[in-house]
Amino acid sequence: MGLLSQIGRALSTSAAMTWGILWALILGFSLSAIVRAVVRRQDIARLLGDDSPRTLGTATLLGAASSSCSYAAVALARSLFRKGASFTAAMAFEIASTNLVIELGIIIWLLLSWQFTLAEFVGGIIMIIIITVLFRLFLKPRLVAEAQAQADKGLAGSMEGHAAMDMSVGGEGTIWHRLVSPAGFTSVSRVFVMEWAAVLRDIVAGLLIAGAIAAWVPTMFWERFFFEGHGMWTAVWGPIIGPVVAILSFVCSVGNVPLAAVLWNGGISFGGVMSFIYADLLILPILNIYRKYYGRKMMLFILATFYSAMVLTGYVIEIVFGALGLVPTERAATVVAASISWNYTSVLNIVFLALAAVLVWRFFRTGGMAMLRKMGGGPPEPQVEGASGHAHAADGGQTEQGRRP
Repeated sequence: MGLLSQIGRALSTSAAMTWGILWALILGFSLSAIVRAVVRRQDIARLLGDDSPRTLGTATLLGAASSSCSYAAVALARSLFRKGASFTAAMAFEIASTNLVIELGIIIWLLLSWQFTLAEFVGGIIMIIIITVLFRLFLKPRLVAEAQAQADKGLAGSMEGHAAMDMSVGGEGTIWHRLVSPAGFTSVSRVFVMEWAAVLRDIVAGLLIAGAIAAWVPTMFWERFFFEGHGMWTAVWGPIIGPVVAILSFVCSVGNVPLAAVLWNGGISFGGVMSFIYADLLILPILNIYRKYYGRKMMLFILATFYSAMVLTGYVIEIVFGALGLVPTERAATVVAASISWNYTSVLNIVFLALAAVLVWRFFRTGGMAMLRKMGGGPPEPQVEGASGHAHAADGGQTEQGRRP
């Protein structure tokens, strides 16, 4: 088979996968935009001042409601930490905002199965609990103080401007009245488009990588690599190697789900798939951002504790879901569609593409281009309680110029 033929096969596989999940992506981001339009960020840091169970529960709920791409979630967690949130609560918020979100659950259900979606949400909560325990056991006040000093330097990471934007709709009235108002329509359109702009690179990369691997890498390679068919050893190895593959893939957010589907078909364990998906917060570019934000020592601490929590969560999911009979018996993840044809998927894609077009139109009619220009930006100065500074977060924020080391 010639080189051009192989490239064509990989691109065809990626295109078929894209067409199969397009409507679900638009639906997920639309629902997420609706939630974020009515959740105001300005008081979040005040609610996350300690690491009590109640505060961590609040951080988890607010993180799930503040769905973000991985880069924006990391930047927002640093912003909350600088504004007074405890480091543990900021990390719980970060994990929830990337793993306990609507759009991710829908795509996992569509490409893998509902069991994986259930495991994603259950495992996300388990991982936050494990990390909380690890932080209480090993995180020293001196390391937190060093991380605080480093964070206050305001070094630029990625998606700083996007993380600083509070696009929720203001004003008085019930949630419903605020949501159906013209300002609510604008807010939903802004969240929708900005989230797409933030994650589009990773979604495209994930689909291209998944298509290439599905087309070029023999199934036998993955079966040997993941010890497929070796019983307990398969279950033990999967959660250990899953995050390592994720770290080296450079793909985060929703973009790593297509690759997870390929790995599941290739023989990785159920728990290994979940550990792989959770590791979007440990890919190499994000580890470098942790270094800039918190210093090298804290970056290594995050790497060690997050990785350990992901492995342990994978084991818990493997054991619990296996005991309940919820681990799928067939490796039939949707990776390659036979062809793009006129069916329910095509109808749903057309309907949701029309919805997306309306939201994009509203976005650009209401000054959206200026927001896109501010996506990178630099980290904003932390607001002082009572200062008149909340308004500039809503229009994209006036951020300081990030200083690179």
